[in-house]
Amino acid sequence: MGKFKDLLENQEIIILDGALGTELESLGYDVSGKLWSAQYLLDQPQIIQDVHESYVRAGSDIITTSSYQASIPAFIEAGLTPEKAYDLLKETVFLAQKAIQNVWQALSPEVQKQRSYPLVAGSVGPYAAYLADGSEYTGDYQLSEEEFQEFHRPRIQALLEAGSDLLALETIPNGAEAVAILRLLAEEFPQAEAYLSFVAQSENAISDGTKIEELGNLAQESPQVLAVGFNCTAPHLITPLLDGLGQVCNKPFLTYPNSGETYNGLTKTWHDDPEQERSLLENSKLWKNQGVRLFGGCCRTRPEDITRLAKGFKG
Repeated sequence: MGKFKDLLENQEIIILDGALGTELESLGYDVSGKLWSAQYLLDQPQIIQDVHESYVRAGSDIITTSSYQASIPAFIEAGLTPEKAYDLLKETVFLAQKAIQNVWQALSPEVQKQRSYPLVAGSVGPYAAYLADGSEYTGDYQLSEEEFQEFHRPRIQALLEAGSDLLALETIPNGAEAVAILRLLAEEFPQAEAYLSFVAQSENAISDGTKIEELGNLAQESPQVLAVGFNCTAPHLITPLLDGLGQVCNKPFLTYPNSGETYNGLTKTWHDDPEQERSLLENSKLWKNQGVRLFGGCCRTRPEDITRLAKGFKG
């Protein structure tokens, strides 16, 4: 085990980053296509690096690569060769690394001493992100374990080969997919460190109905999963979800919810959540009492939200 384990051992609170697509949209870029923000890996990778840099400046301890929506099949459908697609997956790591280097070099020695050098988390989104049909919010898709592994294997290999410090297994809505990915890691990438983050639409199960306790046991039993929690989930659901997770798992927890709005995967529109009253920082401080140590934001969050988290927890 390596850098992620060291970070968890040496730092009580870890700040993640926020949304990539949201920030690109705010800058005027169209992310409505099937590749989402990964579209800009093809012809404007600098803008992705710029967003990474904004999160490093905001105080993120971990920068997540732009590979969530990226995959070999998706890039091939966009007209790339398999070899070019693989190289582009590696490029997502290089962009994050360059962003960290650029910002770090500009920090004063005093500020550098106050922070840990940010790590790169290779984003491994669910198979549903490739489908781009909203099923990442429902978990309503079925593949065999071998098919799940065949889909995820080359991306995981590329991310690790390029130097990801850990894997972000994120927005996982499907219990069978989680099992398949963790078995793949154990059998083929045993040195990889990861965190595991689920998406849920209810208080006691992830999106496909798999109970939280079952998934907590899965995370607890995996020596490669060093932290577990929830992202892309409405904030009001996270407290009961963490309660369920805490019944069976004693690993560090993580949360990076949506801003407080809810997403309709069929209409692809956002709506206010009437149950959301607190800010991301206010919620995060409550979740800290439930064992959460890694805090960030998902859809509709921006660098200023991460700045508030970093200042709120670290001063």
